Amino acid sequence: MITARGLVQTFTTREGRHKKEVRAVDGVDLDVAEGEVVGFLGPNGAGKTTTLRMLTTLLKPTAGTATVAGHDVVRESAQVRRRIGYVSQSGSTGSFARAGDEVVDHGMLYGMSAADARRRGQELFEQLDLPGLWTRQPKSMSGGQRRRLDIAMGLIHDPTLVFLDEPTTGLDPQARANLWEHIGSLRSDRGATVFLTTHYLDEADALSDRIVIIDHGRIVAADTSDNLKAQVSGDLVDLEVLDETRVSDAASRLEAIAQGVEVEGRHARGRVARAAQAVPGLLRDLTTAGVDLASFEVKRPTLDDVFLTLTGRSLRDAEAATERPDHSGPAEPAPTTQAGAHA
Repeated sequence: MITARGLVQTFTTREGRHKKEVRAVDGVDLDVAEGEVVGFLGPNGAGKTTTLRMLTTLLKPTAGTATVAGHDVVRESAQVRRRIGYVSQSGSTGSFARAGDEVVDHGMLYGMSAADARRRGQELFEQLDLPGLWTRQPKSMSGGQRRRLDIAMGLIHDPTLVFLDEPTTGLDPQARANLWEHIGSLRSDRGATVFLTTHYLDEADALSDRIVIIDHGRIVAADTSDNLKAQVSGDLVDLEVLDETRVSDAASRLEAIAQGVEVEGRHARGRVARAAQAVPGLLRDLTTAGVDLASFEVKRPTLDDVFLTLTGRSLRDAEAATERPDHSGPAEPAPTTQAGAHA
């Protein structure tokens, strides 16, 4: 459904009087099969939205090629736009127009009749938990309702491939969970292929068949969540001792089965391969040595652990940073419209 080879996007920035060329996307290769839900994961500024804009024909690649829904994104951009649905990060609904009018107008841009767009739109309102909001102005809707309205607009023409750019950013946990259900149903109920960009680890983990991680404009990993986590060297075993003077004893015994043991306060932590088999023996060893524990915990690897292993930094730390490093380039320009507006 999506094939990209060597996608590059460069931007020119100014540093005082000097111009600087920065690669926001630096040679991306990507494959998405029909019927897949693929999570495109990375911190802000990593190249997610820029890649998405190239795949949806909103931004011409500086170099490389991409085929989306069977059509070249440069030579056959109109055909790509007719086949895809695109929900941008910033949304595209007006504040004062009525929600139903927005959806019908969007459908007519695809060549649908007003009657067909209205019928289809009302079906989507029911499916996306928007009943009774047909005549409501988006400005009076909740954040979750506005995002579901954005999705209805992206689905009005029944696309086979749906691009969702940060669909749950800014939503409260309940609204996020509700939207997750609707995103999951795009494939299960409609048979659509879904390409989802996000920086939420739990979102990528819960929704995606396969996860693609991008950092500094390059793909650093692509696999199932379980396979990516398996690349991390074992489960994290965290021992908390009652007596802080015995933490070194706990650490030395943990080192017999663990890698990268660290001590912090009363805690000794390390990664243990096959922890379920190794931990019982460790606990017996600690008891024999008279090292009493206040608690112990075994944590399975997370996607953040994967990101840390691959890049040397935490995705959460990268996401929380207020300033981007010089080598990561300018902030990605946000899309201003849905792809369907050009159909």
